[in-house]
Amino acid sequence: MGVKILFMTKTTPKFKLSKRLDLIPPYLFARIDEKKAAAKARGVDVINMGIGDPDQPTLQAVVDEMHKAIDDSSTHDYPPYTGTLDYRKACVEWTAKRFGIKEFDPVTECLATIGSKESIHNSFLAFVDPGDYTLIPDPGYPVYNTATIFAGGIPHKMPLLAENDFLPDFDKIPVDIRNKAKMLWLNYPNNPTSATAPLGFFQEAVDFCTKYGIVLCHDQSYSEIYFDNYTSPSVFNAKGAEDIAIEFHSFSKGFNMTGWRIGWVLGNKEAIQALSQVKTNVDSGAFKAIQRAAIAGLNIPQQEITKKNEEVYAVRRNAIMSGLKELGWNFTAPKATMFVWAPIPTSYTSSAEFCEKLLDECGIVVSPGNAFGNVGEGFFRIAMTSEVSRIEEAFKRMKEKNIRFDS
Repeated sequence: MGVKILFMTKTTPKFKLSKRLDLIPPYLFARIDEKKAAAKARGVDVINMGIGDPDQPTLQAVVDEMHKAIDDSSTHDYPPYTGTLDYRKACVEWTAKRFGIKEFDPVTECLATIGSKESIHNSFLAFVDPGDYTLIPDPGYPVYNTATIFAGGIPHKMPLLAENDFLPDFDKIPVDIRNKAKMLWLNYPNNPTSATAPLGFFQEAVDFCTKYGIVLCHDQSYSEIYFDNYTSPSVFNAKGAEDIAIEFHSFSKGFNMTGWRIGWVLGNKEAIQALSQVKTNVDSGAFKAIQRAAIAGLNIPQQEITKKNEEVYAVRRNAIMSGLKELGWNFTAPKATMFVWAPIPTSYTSSAEFCEKLLDECGIVVSPGNAFGNVGEGFFRIAMTSEVSRIEEAFKRMKEKNIRFDS
């Protein structure tokens, strides 16, 4: 029984589709939206904790600057493909200050992106030829897998296991695959497991990729949501990373700007040049007004942003953990991200079955773990994107339906 039971079935068109679509499942979150909308249409009071879309407004300084920028007609033409120089300067300066690393060259070592998703996808087109391997986490952000397939590559899944703190074990990767791999993807703080990675792990990853000539890609989308005095490192805190790595940053989560579609990627010059070559042939860049607004966001003191995030998400995290504990779950609370990764009760045959029961009987939307990869089976992901009162209501409904952890 797979995740497909949650979603609508495909219809057969009267025309021919690309065969690659047979290899790619419908995008998880689009299908969750469909299922949620169908429940609402039936009159269900849906509590949505399925998608990591912040419910808090974008920071006011960003919105104010956007109003000014959009009224300035000089922002209305095509932007530079790689981003305005002012924007890229702001990005490299912020990154250097935030992580205590060297300041990258904004001209040759940084690109503006339309959020992280497009740049992550484009990077596979820059590095992967048909038959090449990519090393991707399982469970992991679904785009790592689908982008590999779009590029004609072969995804080699690195299991993220609880007994290894949800970190991949590079020693378990077969030597022949190491020699054929083009990319290795990491994402810490991690989606969906909420795991964090110590600096020593990043050093291990850099050394591994250096030895085998693999570009190391770090998805840093959740760096600004953390708790309990934890602070996430950058891959560039590891020695030698600038020779082999690129890091993807996004305003979506930490700055409450999912709909704005803006981010940046920086790192090794040759890798950035390759990604730029793809990008300039695929899109026309991010709207200049949004880049100016994003600069305003980067100028807000970082402590102010992370403090506000912690004030919102730590309370919600605690409410989720309290609700789970009351119903029999017992595991350590996450130190970062906006997610809680929890095991399903053993009485259910799949994570999809459990998540469907929560929606059908309780009106609760969460994400099934196997939607993030086969190793995610047996878990479900709760997003901290609802007010505490709604979180408490969700666990009240679960208690009334006697949905408990039974192991």
